[in-house]
Formats: sequence, C-alpha cells, structure tokens
Amino acid sequence: MKFPTRVVVQYVLIVAVTAFLLWLSLRSIHVEEGRNKWDYILETWNSADKIWLNLMLISVLLSHVIRAERWRMLLQSTNHQTSLYKGFLSLMVGYLVNLVVPRGGEVSRCYNLYRLDKIPVEVSFGTVVVERIIDLVCLVIVLLLAFSFESEKLFGFISTLPVQAIGTNKLLIALSIFLLFILFSSAIIWWISRNKSIKARLIQAWHGFKNGLLSISRIEHKALFISYTLLIWVLYFAMSYTVLQAFDETAHLGIRATLSVFAIGAIAMSVPLPGGAGSYHVLVPAGMVLLYQLQQDNAVAFTFIFHGWQTIIMIAGGAISLLLTAVYIRKKTD
Repeated sequence: MKFPTRVVVQYVLIVAVTAFLLWLSLRSIHVEEGRNKWDYILETWNSADKIWLNLMLISVLLSHVIRAERWRMLLQSTNHQTSLYKGFLSLMVGYLVNLVVPRGGEVSRCYNLYRLDKIPVEVSFGTVVVERIIDLVCLVIVLLLAFSFESEKLFGFISTLPVQAIGTNKLLIALSIFLLFILFSSAIIWWISRNKSIKARLIQAWHGFKNGLLSISRIEHKALFISYTLLIWVLYFAMSYTVLQAFDETAHLGIRATLSVFAIGAIAMSVPLPGGAGSYHVLVPAGMVLLYQLQQDNAVAFTFIFHGWQTIIMIAGGAISLLLTAVYIRKKTD
C-alpha cells in the first residue's frame, strides 16, 4: 500500500518535532560526568512509591471504562446498540493508534467498533466529535479553576513562554493561506456537485454524522451522563495527584499545585503530537520548576516517568484490545 507524499512528509515532520522536544527536555537534565541520563531517570523510577503508581494505573483504567460507558450512552441515543466491552476495546485501540498517528485514534476506534458491531463509522464519529466538544468545555473549566487558585503563578509562567506577537508579514501569510483554502474548498465543492454518485454518498454520510452529533440531545439519563463526565475528569486529576505523591520531592505539593500541573499537562496533551510526547515533556517540567521551584533534573525525570507509565498502560491495553477484537471477529465468523 502506497502512502501519499504529503502524508509521509507530514508524519516525518511530526516525528521530528516530537524527537526534538524530547531531546530538548532530556538536555536539561544535568548529571555528574560519567553518569547516563537514562540511568538517572531509572533511579528516579526505583525511588518511587509503587503503591501510588498502581493507584494511578487504577485511575487510568477506571477513567477509560467510564469513558467507554459514556460513549455507549451516546451511541444508544442514535438507535445503535453496543456493549461496554466492545466500546472499551475500541476506545483502547484508538488510544494505541493515537500514540502513532496524532488524532488518528478518533477514526480508528470508530472503525474498530464497526468491525465488532457494524455501527456506521460516520454515526460513531459524530458521537466522538460530541465527546471532544465536551472535553474542550471541561478543559476550559479546569483552566478557570487553576487560574482562580494560582492566577499570579500561572500568569507568570505564561509570560515566560516564547510567544511573540504576530507581525504584519506573518499576518499576510496567514491571510493568503486562508484565501487559498477557500479557493481549494470551493473547487472541491464544485467538483462534488457535478458528480452525482459521490454527492449521494456524501449526503448519506452527512446524515449519519449529523445523527451522531445530535446524540447528546437524545440521551435519556442526562444526569448520569454529566456524572460520568465529571468523574472522568476527577480521575484525570487523580492521575496527576497520585504521581506527585509517589515521590518525596513532590509529595508536599498540595491540591492547588496539583491542579496547576494538571492544567498545564492537559494543554500539553492537546498538542497534535503522538500521545502528547514532546510537548508534555517540555511544558510540565517548566511549570514545576517556575511555579514550585523544583529542581530541573527531578522535574524532567518525574515527567518522563509519568508520561512513560501512562504510555505503557496505553500500549499494553491497546495491544490486548486489538488481539481480543481479532479473536471476537474470528469466533463470530466461524
């Protein structure tokens, strides 16, 4: 199977940016001459309280189970039935794909669910878009809470970020790109309008997608849906709290500090890089150092362990889910 050159170049750029950010983060660790930086991270891992790290594991898995059940509720409101088990398998497959292809997990989990239950991809993808809108609202609420408790420190942190004002030339370039996008989109729309078969397929896909988008308005148990949403984000917060409690150097940080680190981490994870790798390893240590005066070496090591432990859970869960999906489909076929 051949991939378009544009896709290959885009993927290479994403991997390059991720690798550069990881290198930049590792570069900030200062160890004694003759010592390896990865050995320092391993030593930090060995010093961690494994009870707290296992509590993080439980928080991660429980948040995914609840998210799968919430997704099942959205699908049910579109008159498509699936089980919690199949929804969970598809969700974990999506997380696995996200580690390789940024934002690719949203489509892959819909396709995996289609393989299991024949739910149209355009319908399930519409429900995923609804989920992402809800997550965006929750992220804004988290940021507002963090700034309400630690506004002075967080505004100070933002002022240290290398964000420059947009110059006139950059504005003209952005405007030119926008106009080209409009022209290209108009040409595509004109071409589709003259091709009846493609037009019919797109109309059918749009109806399915719209059905998924409107799923939020048809949910029977809205209070339960809201409760699931709140619980998912409480568990996300618990993941940050348990990791900080796992190390002596960060165990003294309280709820307010954890909320700030959680908010910075949520922003870093939203960057379109594989699993947030790179952006998370740069922003979170910077926040821990500037806001709470942690040593740079410790902050970077903690971040690598937190993200690495979470990534291991995603890889293991996604791989097992892929295997169970294949087994289920084979049994159903037989």
